[in-house]
Amino acid sequence: MAKGTKYISKVPDEQGFIQWSAEENSIWQELFARQLACIKDKACDEYHDGLVKLNLPTDRIPQLDEVSKVLKATTGWQCYPVPALIGFGEFFKLLSEKKFPVATFIRSREEMDYLQEPDIFHEIFGHCPLLTNASFANYTEAFGKMGLNASKEQRVFLARLYWFTIEFGLLDTPNGLRIYGGGVLSSPGETEYAMHSAEVERKPFDVLDVLRTPYRIDIMQPIYYLLTKVSDLDDIRKLEVDDIMELVAKAQMLGLHEAKFPTKQAS
Repeated sequence: MAKGTKYISKVPDEQGFIQWSAEENSIWQELFARQLACIKDKACDEYHDGLVKLNLPTDRIPQLDEVSKVLKATTGWQCYPVPALIGFGEFFKLLSEKKFPVATFIRSREEMDYLQEPDIFHEIFGHCPLLTNASFANYTEAFGKMGLNASKEQRVFLARLYWFTIEFGLLDTPNGLRIYGGGVLSSPGETEYAMHSAEVERKPFDVLDVLRTPYRIDIMQPIYYLLTKVSDLDDIRKLEVDDIMELVAKAQMLGLHEAKFPTKQAS
């Protein structure tokens, strides 16, 4: 969600087709198989349902139109190709239009476990399955509209809300802890860490608390926030409340919590 990148995205042709190399398709295949095994009994039911609906190819990188066809049929969303990183303004605008930005590059073998910016595996495997869920899709759209009308300073606070829900959100369910954040679902290390590490602080979700919590993109998260799930992911709809911008103003007035990590690159 910021400019400046070391990665080069591929440009789709006039038909929207992206030509991927055999090596790139092989990397997708390995990432897919590894992460599918990793998230078994850890991802939320809605994510698994979405993964079935998308029916993603396991042996090659999917074309964006393939994914968009299913998203449009279920929730009206679509994938939208973008450079590796985009500015806040464009990011919020796309979400408000039900277009999910997908960076059209895939990580190298040297970065299989960690890369500095989200790639197409993260975007499609991590996020798109839940965009088939109406509650999650509506929340994502509402978030985009909030950000579109926010000031530059307010957007920094809203970015924390996105980070601790859509990217790194956990659910407290009747069947135990489950993951719905795409940043966790697309990372084997983060999946195990979020679910099992004794070093992690797992806190009940509170919007004001989240807005005041700094984060870093280049470390395992010291804090995860848990939405309580009773029967389905509808609980995320409570985050579409009209007073979120009032809470942003309150968070600005109160200031940030003390960071639980070295503050370099904090957001």
